Amino acid sequence: MTETVPAQDATRKSGRNLPVILAIVGLVLIVVGIFFPVALAPVEIRASVLTYVGGFPISNTFISGWISIVVLIVLFGLATRSMQLVPTGIQNLAETVIEGLVDLAENVAGKQKGREFFALFATIVLYVLVDNWMELLPGFTNATIYLQQGSDKIPLFRSPSADLNLTLMLALCAVIMVQFWSIKHTGWGGWAGKFINLRGGPIGLYVGLLELISEIAKIISFSFRLFGNLFAGDVLLAVIPSLVPWVVVLPFMGLEVFVGLIQALVFGLLTLAFVTMATISHGHGGSEHAH
Repeated sequence: MTETVPAQDATRKSGRNLPVILAIVGLVLIVVGIFFPVALAPVEIRASVLTYVGGFPISNTFISGWISIVVLIVLFGLATRSMQLVPTGIQNLAETVIEGLVDLAENVAGKQKGREFFALFATIVLYVLVDNWMELLPGFTNATIYLQQGSDKIPLFRSPSADLNLTLMLALCAVIMVQFWSIKHTGWGGWAGKFINLRGGPIGLYVGLLELISEIAKIISFSFRLFGNLFAGDVLLAVIPSLVPWVVVLPFMGLEVFVGLIQALVFGLLTLAFVTMATISHGHGGSEHAH
């Protein structure tokens, strides 16, 4: 008992000193931020158009989106260039990622359907992940590389996921593929029966209307969820350096790495879950796991 009293006193003293320590750290950061400020870069909701090619606008997110595609092509091209039975290096990394995504797909959709839907699921996850992490690269973060157009400076790069056009495109692709696989597995009658149920009377028509609204809501939910989270991160990484030194921004960048991964997985897994539910035939409830 006599040994625990000093330990408890020390704990109480450290608890009382914690607010003082935090206040001192805060004051130091404020002082450093005043003497070493970072200019606040303008953040716009719309993507900035850099030029036009045949009347088609080329925006900074358009360029960044194609960079993401090139990055994936190069990485998996290098991983499969000289494949070995015992993988090493980048082949080992690529196989680990693919095996993890295959396991996720099979756990959600079953082995047979998981393999069938894997291409869409993996493409969404990997592409969105590269897009999300791209905003953390030098030149993307805080829009530090500009293209001069007259008196205006336009950011040359921007994370594609922070552009509503890209997230809306991904949402449309996901929902269209949900309808495609629903028709393939349940037939035209089974697919249309979800939206038009004359046998159920007024209640059946009402339920069908709710199903139609639900499909439209998926597009809105998909696109705005990803856009909102990544645009918020874009704004955060632009504003924080103007308030505090860059060293303090590092934890926020680490948080954005985690958020980017979670958002990519959420988008892919929701797509996979919607496809799986849409392809279940109510007349053959358990057949999808037969293989």
